Amino acid sequence: MQDNKLIIALDVPEKEYALNIVDKLGCCIDIFKVGLELFTVAGPLILEEIHKRGKKIFLDLKFHDIPTTVARAGVAAARNGVFMFNVHASGGFDMMNRCRDEVVNVCLRENINRPKIIAVTVLTSMTQEVLKSELGLQHSLNTHVRHLSGMVLKAGLDGVVASGYEAAMIKGHCGDRFLIVTPGIRPSWAVADDQARIMTPKKAIAAGADYLVMGRSIMNQADPVKAVERIQQEISGS
Repeated sequence: MQDNKLIIALDVPEKEYALNIVDKLGCCIDIFKVGLELFTVAGPLILEEIHKRGKKIFLDLKFHDIPTTVARAGVAAARNGVFMFNVHASGGFDMMNRCRDEVVNVCLRENINRPKIIAVTVLTSMTQEVLKSELGLQHSLNTHVRHLSGMVLKAGLDGVVASGYEAAMIKGHCGDRFLIVTPGIRPSWAVADDQARIMTPKKAIAAGADYLVMGRSIMNQADPVKAVERIQQEISGS
């Protein structure tokens, strides 16, 4: 049984390894994330191979550049048929809005399904102390996420990538239809790795997350399929 709330991160260094994961988990997962490592190794061909298997793609390249460059990258992502892609909210309103407008126009003109466009707020590997001491932000992490989320909504994007700890606050500020894609998800029986702000699947969904991105905590299990089933049961409460 497939659960569209779960997105499996293909954070691996080899094309064939990634496709083996898709083949193994395709029975219970519909959406797979292609990030910087895999895309740099395999290029757009990995998107074609995943699509051939009837699966959706979250292209996690976190575009962050001048508005023209990001808009062109967004159009390229749309033409590659991805289900969803992301940009960095810290790139600013004009960058996000320009990307959204050009993607919408191209999709209408070329009869392409429009991908969902979301923006990264604060990486789940970052803490309040990092924001203050390294980036020089004096206001709180929550205040920063709230501000960025409001700007993302104003720019016309579909939602954000954010920690489960900010999900309820974002929904309250931006509305229930505003998507929240949450990484840093770890079942209670898995190790935390390098994520600082982590949450269990059940708590993240309860807080307002629409999609959960998971990778190592599933693939490091002896039986990844059973791990997915266990997580689905945790989410549903069965």
